[in-house]
Amino acid sequence: MEAKDKAFSHKKTLLSKGNLIDLSSPKVMGIINATPDSFYDGGKNVNLEKAVLTATKMLEDGADIIDIGGYSTKPNAEEVSVDEEVKRVIPLIKTLIHKFPDIVISIDTFRSKVAEKAVEAGASIINDVSGGNLDKEMFETVAKLKVPYILMHMRGTPATMQKMTDYNHLIKEIVLELSQKLEILRSLQVNDVIIDPGFGFAKSLAQNYEILNNLSYFKQLECPILVGVSRKSMIYKLLDVEAVDALNGTTALNMVALLNGGHILRVHDVKEAVETVKIYNQLTT
Repeated sequence: MEAKDKAFSHKKTLLSKGNLIDLSSPKVMGIINATPDSFYDGGKNVNLEKAVLTATKMLEDGADIIDIGGYSTKPNAEEVSVDEEVKRVIPLIKTLIHKFPDIVISIDTFRSKVAEKAVEAGASIINDVSGGNLDKEMFETVAKLKVPYILMHMRGTPATMQKMTDYNHLIKEIVLELSQKLEILRSLQVNDVIIDPGFGFAKSLAQNYEILNNLSYFKQLECPILVGVSRKSMIYKLLDVEAVDALNGTTALNMVALLNGGHILRVHDVKEAVETVKIYNQLTT
């Protein structure tokens, strides 16, 4: 019991549109990329009907949150307009809310206008890969909408981030940058913040593993921690395989993340992540 208590030594709940999300046991977030150019499943869920089927299967497999994005943030991804991003995500959010009234949806966007429209449509978490860097209105918008906010660490933009991997003290600098933004968010009365160290975003392969190995260091920020390593290059480049063959590596790293204090796993493969959480819970009970 001691390991589990230690891993969840800070905030254990999130308030999402009047409902409490209990983080005393890790949660699984299923990824739906409603884009034609995602690094792993690009084009698979651009069609509304296919995206709904994907989400349905994820919920059946035990997903606690469905994360919907309409803008690929892979390196050098094509830029899309706000209108196009809205067009990709809003119909899907509305359809899923209608089909599954109790569903918890996070909107994966760094644009405040998209976030606002998504929450109006039924999303209840904002997942911002830029941590507010790419839209100066984002923090104020989150405060106004009163929904949980995923604050991810990134430097630069999706086009420039891989040239911005120079750190003097990797972990300390990331924690400092996140803590400075947390201060701003808390001054705006944004109380439900989830921290994401930003695996793959302005990080080298070795730096990603250093962060994962030191994940418990982020607990000093006193926020839940989200880990998104699913099928990323830190796995498939290390193993010299393609992203399609990176599920085994993903599962291995997800268990490491849980043992080091992660609260939410953001994944493409929900069934396997749910099984990982089940094993983790048994190990730490």
